[in-house]
Amino acid sequence: MRFAGPRTVIAVLWLCSHIVGMSVFLVPYNPDWEKAFEREAKAISRALPNVPIILHHIGSTAIPGILAKPIIDLLGVVDSFETLDRRSTGMRDLGYEVMGPFGIEGRRYFRKFDATGRRTHQLHVFVLGSPHIERHLAFRDYLRSNPLKAAEYSNLKARITSGEAVSWDDYMDAKEPFIAETEEVAVAWYRLKAEHS
Repeated sequence: MRFAGPRTVIAVLWLCSHIVGMSVFLVPYNPDWEKAFEREAKAISRALPNVPIILHHIGSTAIPGILAKPIIDLLGVVDSFETLDRRSTGMRDLGYEVMGPFGIEGRRYFRKFDATGRRTHQLHVFVLGSPHIERHLAFRDYLRSNPLKAAEYSNLKARITSGEAVSWDDYMDAKEPFIAETEEVAVAWYRLKAEHS
């Protein structure tokens, strides 16, 4: 399935040649991202022995067909933070920065960069029962199941990034109304689906 149009092409061409500072860099969907998630999930599990953790692929790289920042987003679910916090040196050994909550209460955040300084992975860990788990999975699954909505999201990203360099904050602010509206619908859809499964 292809969602690319003129704006999408312009955005990708411009961004591929202008990766500067905190400017947002988007690329077309790459099916290899799912394999990249699987490899990283295995590496994280090995780096965190005796830490029961369930890992999910979230974010735009987990939604086929849409533009995305080439960063693998992982969602981790644990029973508590106690063991994870004690074992966090394993994540450092894997190349991650251990960031603590990093602005979101009830989260543990880890991020990883390659040799060029480009962020490649980020892991968001929440305790089982956190509403953040449901909203992340609901948003992902809803867009996976609704190609038209996914295309709308991709085209919005293309419009945001089709002009001059866009800062990270401006990019996130511009997406927020769509995300908030879609997330509300997605969570209701996700709960209804769970009731009938």
